[in-house]
Amino acid sequence: MRSAVCRALLGGLASASLPATLGNAELTEQVRQTESAFAKTMADRDHAAFTSFLADETVFMGRKTLRGKAAVAADWKRFYDGPRAPFSWKPERVEVLDSGTLGMTSGPVYDENGQRIGTFNSVWRRDKDGRWRIVFDIGCPSCETTPSPTPSPPQ
Repeated sequence: MRSAVCRALLGGLASASLPATLGNAELTEQVRQTESAFAKTMADRDHAAFTSFLADETVFMGRKTLRGKAAVAADWKRFYDGPRAPFSWKPERVEVLDSGTLGMTSGPVYDENGQRIGTFNSVWRRDKDGRWRIVFDIGCPSCETTPSPTPSPPQ
């Protein structure tokens, strides 16, 4: 009896871990949702939540390069001060390596009035705990991106 309970508990723990057989479409949707939740931290004015998406070794590239979670969190704190978000963004293009280890998001950045002011490009890594965390980020002046095409079914 005790052995059966242990097997059941261990089986439950194993099934709670990240499935090894997620397809690219599922992984792509995970990254899309992660990027959307990351962007929502700005709208919600939640700097702590923003910081939770950063990998320890993250690199944000802009006018200056910020290296590491602490440096990015400290520099971006100013964007979270005040009642109104100074900008917003959303993913339009999302791609994930077939290995499921890295994903990339890209899309428009809008000013506080909803006018497009740029494009962001972010690289996400799936950590051992199954969470996607941002490892590289760079923004640039506005350029058009096209949404990820829906994959054709295999023939």
